[in-house]
Amino acid sequence: MKALVTGASSGIGYDICIELYKRGVEIVAVGRNKQRLKDLQSKIGCEIVSTDLSKRENCLKLYEDVKNVDILINNAGFGDVGFFTETDLEKELLMIDTNITAMHILAKLYLKDMTKNNFGYILNTASIASFLTGPFMATYYSTKAYVLKLTQAIGYEIKKQKKNVYIGALCPGPVATGFDSVAGVTFSLKAISSEKVAHIAVKKMFNKKATIIPTFSIKLGCLAGKILPSRVVCFFTYKSQKKKKS
Repeated sequence: MKALVTGASSGIGYDICIELYKRGVEIVAVGRNKQRLKDLQSKIGCEIVSTDLSKRENCLKLYEDVKNVDILINNAGFGDVGFFTETDLEKELLMIDTNITAMHILAKLYLKDMTKNNFGYILNTASIASFLTGPFMATYYSTKAYVLKLTQAIGYEIKKQKKNVYIGALCPGPVATGFDSVAGVTFSLKAISSEKVAHIAVKKMFNKKATIIPTFSIKLGCLAGKILPSRVVCFFTYKSQKKKKS
């Protein structure tokens, strides 16, 4: 099998590449940090593509250049923190283009091929944020809600079409990656390793688990987001994000 993994130059994406390699999967690793991609290549002998997926033309070119993909891991993404009136607009638009638009384009194009071949796996990286409302990280939480809801809707369509294609959402909580430095936050909960998240993600993807939540504590957080009133969720998420920033 052949896998295309975005956001592969660090963190979860990097370690998913290693997990898939252990299972004998051919890897095409995509990211912006070329040196980190070369480091990964030296470990597992994968093909690497250094590109900025916040640009739509790069997403389309990636699809044209990389064909016959059996597994798509849509992992590229980043966050930001602050009051909506004070955060940088250009950074937020880049976030939307990376977290949403790139994921949408690649999922749609590769899913068409997979449904035609009646085989394939797509895993979209969402977050515990998908289940919550996130004042002080409003844009990031909203992008991840989009990822989760789109994935769930497509999954239902595939089921109705009776296609042998999997699509699922990975919803981790705090993970020890470069995300926190880009977003400008310090996690209040203990972060788990990206290696652990990657191992669970790959295992449950091949078991065709629709929504993958790596730890029990994060499952509780997701459940709270479903059953608590939105004003209560906002109170706790705002308090948490404000604490991270300070």
